[in-house]
Amino acid sequence: MAVQTVAGNATTASPDLGPAAALSCRECGERFELGPLFACASCFGPLEVAYDLPTGSPEELRKRIEAGPDNIWRYAPLLPVPADVADKPNLNPGFTKLVRADNLARELGVTGGLYVKDDSGNPTHSFKDRVVAIAVEAARAFGFTTLSCSSTGNLAGAVGAAAARAGLRSCVFIPHDLEQGKVVMAAVYGGELVGIEGNYDDVNRFCSELIGDPLGEGWGFVNVNLRPYYGEGSKTLAYEICEQLGWRLPDQIVIPIASGSQLTKIDKGLQELIKLGLVEDRPYKIFGAQAEGCSPVSAAFKAGHDVVRPQKPNTIAKSLAIGNPADGPYVLDIARRTGGAVEDVTDEQVVDAIKLLARTEGIFGETAGGVTLGVTKKLIEAGVIDPTLTTVVVNTGDGLKTLDAVSATSQATATIKPSLDAFRAAGLGTA
Repeated sequence: MAVQTVAGNATTASPDLGPAAALSCRECGERFELGPLFACASCFGPLEVAYDLPTGSPEELRKRIEAGPDNIWRYAPLLPVPADVADKPNLNPGFTKLVRADNLARELGVTGGLYVKDDSGNPTHSFKDRVVAIAVEAARAFGFTTLSCSSTGNLAGAVGAAAARAGLRSCVFIPHDLEQGKVVMAAVYGGELVGIEGNYDDVNRFCSELIGDPLGEGWGFVNVNLRPYYGEGSKTLAYEICEQLGWRLPDQIVIPIASGSQLTKIDKGLQELIKLGLVEDRPYKIFGAQAEGCSPVSAAFKAGHDVVRPQKPNTIAKSLAIGNPADGPYVLDIARRTGGAVEDVTDEQVVDAIKLLARTEGIFGETAGGVTLGVTKKLIEAGVIDPTLTTVVVNTGDGLKTLDAVSATSQATATIKPSLDAFRAAGLGTA
């Protein structure tokens, strides 16, 4: 089938995207040639990348991966990127730390091994660097000159930084009331940063209009017309977790939900590793985490629904504040298929979890990390997460981006005069 184009988008006849073979509809299965497409022309279902995955010995593929660079490009044979991707100017995200969290495990009563996948170590301090890195390669392949997105904050910074490194123009769109730290981090890279009056869903609708307008000619919207490629970056979290666990699946993994794409792509990555023989095929459970003030997927899961009813967000976890998550129904399918669950926590529980992770493991996560750990704690206490099994909690970003969430309760212990007498009088320095 010939490449189908969307108005206002550039294409090339034969894009070099490595093992990517086609785009496949997640609903009806129809396949399309690689291009800047995001919706099926037959049923309007979402498209995702289909592959010609490597064949041969799993042992040889493991060796090939392990010999690669210490970033996501070690998995290039499994991603929609050219073989020479590591030689191109990019931010080289990924291969972040998988921290064995023994102190936190003792607090939560986990005996089977508790790990934090800490993606705050990426170049712009969130997992969004992974997805944008893949989208940049698609943008190059399709001849785009401007990189854009709708964002709740972290993606705006990741797009600005990646575009600057790649020599592309950037113009990104955010809700007008984002945390100031994320605004500064998105603006500092020199691209255009546009605040839209409204929430993320309003921003996303605006971008969908722009993509079909002559103003959007030559623009690659990483989470719209490049979305099938962009989403594949989240698979690298699954690859890294399994490799860092000694090429084995975790028993349980807890993942925050915004659009839901990260969770669905982590599951896709785990399934690919099983298919390739890189890990032993055995059961695992996936749990989704939302903030109570924006919990449409959690609400649908608890009600036993297959359709996610949109909500108007009202939570401090702004990076997860997507009231109409595109991958919501697929998240429900995965949680139920794997025997997992989707749960939510209050803003107060989010703050408590941020401080718990910082106090026990020295990891300062942003509000999304607080949501994930808060849900983990809640599900352990409810007997839903098994504390005797290996559990991985995903922290997607750096707490320095969401200081307002904890600033009121994280202040100096005391202010004293510079003398030992004053120090003693204040009762400080003693256990």
